[in-house]
Amino acid sequence: MEPASLPVTKGRGSIEDPEVLENVPGHVIPILEREFDDFDTESAKFLRGETPENEFIGFRLKQGVYGQRQPDVQMVRVKLPMGGITPEQLEAFADGIERYAPLNKGHITTRQNIQIHHMPLEDAAEFIRGLSDAGLSSREGCGNTVRNVTGDPWAGVAPDELFDLTPYAGAYVRYFVRHPTTQLMPRKVKTAFDASPEDRALTGIHDIAFIARERDGQRGVEVRVGGGTSIMPRIAPTLYDFVGLDDGEYLEVAEAVFRIFDRQDWLRVNRARARIKVLVDKIGIDEMRKLVDEERQGDWVNEREFDVEGLRLDVDEADRAPEVPASYASPNGDGSEFEAFRASNVTAQRQDGFSAVQVHVPRGDLTPEQLRSLADIARRYSGGWVRTTVHQNLLLRWVRDETVYEVWEALRELGLGDAGADQVGDVVSCPGTDSCKLGITSSMGLNAAVRERLDEMSITDPLTRKLHIKMSGCPNGCSQHHIANIGFYGASIKAGGHTIPAYVAHIAGNYEGGEIVYGQRLKVRLPAKRVPEAVERWIRLYEADRADGEEFNAFAARVGAATFEDAVRDLALPVEFGLDTMEHFIDWDRKVPFVVQRGEGECAV
Repeated sequence: MEPASLPVTKGRGSIEDPEVLENVPGHVIPILEREFDDFDTESAKFLRGETPENEFIGFRLKQGVYGQRQPDVQMVRVKLPMGGITPEQLEAFADGIERYAPLNKGHITTRQNIQIHHMPLEDAAEFIRGLSDAGLSSREGCGNTVRNVTGDPWAGVAPDELFDLTPYAGAYVRYFVRHPTTQLMPRKVKTAFDASPEDRALTGIHDIAFIARERDGQRGVEVRVGGGTSIMPRIAPTLYDFVGLDDGEYLEVAEAVFRIFDRQDWLRVNRARARIKVLVDKIGIDEMRKLVDEERQGDWVNEREFDVEGLRLDVDEADRAPEVPASYASPNGDGSEFEAFRASNVTAQRQDGFSAVQVHVPRGDLTPEQLRSLADIARRYSGGWVRTTVHQNLLLRWVRDETVYEVWEALRELGLGDAGADQVGDVVSCPGTDSCKLGITSSMGLNAAVRERLDEMSITDPLTRKLHIKMSGCPNGCSQHHIANIGFYGASIKAGGHTIPAYVAHIAGNYEGGEIVYGQRLKVRLPAKRVPEAVERWIRLYEADRADGEEFNAFAARVGAATFEDAVRDLALPVEFGLDTMEHFIDWDRKVPFVVQRGEGECAV
């Protein structure tokens, strides 16, 4: 039996003797020594052939260790609740990556985790044990559990938020990690917390989400249930307009939802569709609300302690903020590059005198050297609690306005000082066939190729720069391609006896302004090597034919999907296999002919 949820502990506690709760930035999930000992033991038994793989997988997944398409190596997914990470934790990643990761990089995901790929199983055990010394945990980073809880990276400093949900999101994480109800549900549960009208945590695409609300002076949340992308995109409808926070009602509601979900054995038959959104889609949100109301009358409620006060994560970041420096650098000469950076990557906090600086991380990849230097920058210039973003970037918070220029200079030395965070050139992608069993195409390779084409285009038009481009290596949507202005998912095209890597496009998705819109899928399938050309054609079409001030999605609605399809019709024409066309039969960043090799994703195990 899995242990009940525990509050975060000082040091490494045990189930029988948990230590005293201590609120420290980045230390959210309890670290239990027994789990590392168990992982060492079970991994050794599996490697000796004493445990069948199908038995070991479930155990391994709950520790955040995921199988790859490449044999004998693993992906380790480390949870960063609300994206929070400290300088010491950045350094812990750097040390572990240098020692154990063949690719010598960590990867920021669209769910604010950091993943390490191609790690042998015996090294994965040592890696996660080492990270635990810095308060990091991979517990339930995979499996049919409550996955990493995402949140607005600007939470606590955003001028537009109703109030900071970080303490309550922290309590939610601590309540449900290791919770007996959430260890073997029909599928995973993705959660988001957001307090801004901009909805920067993308609540609409989550299984369960909490949006800050106030009523009669009481803090609470609107609860939404049943969102998700993948093969059946749905936007989460509202389950309750308002439930309390400080009285723990939101935890009770969430557990009721999970208990209902866990009992739906019919969902376990087809694991590809075993999500809360399928249940809500089938019975409707009103019937779901009725079931939750009934569930909350059960005896189990009296057996629980929804102790938000004892679980919440309270950190006084203002107390840790840097003082005004005695001296600081400023641009000397042409400051145009810095001004471009400040315009796109720097936002004023609601606290006077401070800014939040978004670090543009190409493809979400960071080397050990970059991680260590980012730790130094955070210690020197910010409050020290960095946040990852859902678009694979980093956010330095509590930076003094006077030192923003010095931060930019330091980032430039790392190759991380580019302007344009969350703009057209900040392309988002999942790992695709670099590691994922479900991957069809090299989405990371296409990311680099599209970025290169966009750089060559030298886009300066303000409306065009607002576009968002995302690509996934399969239809499942880990890059969130459904909600991009221009999105792609990996596919293939048969050409005689050969196969071409290809992509299907979505046009006019949206996630800004608090509105989630799924893009329209086009009826053309593009060879992977022709996608950068298609992107350029669509952008030039928009710039040439739009009305004055017309944004991309409005233009797409006016001209229709057929206009976009016609603009690339020749690019979608079949390619005949031959020496002159061989490149089309080889995927980006690959040297051998393309073959579809798709296994069963362990998310569904």
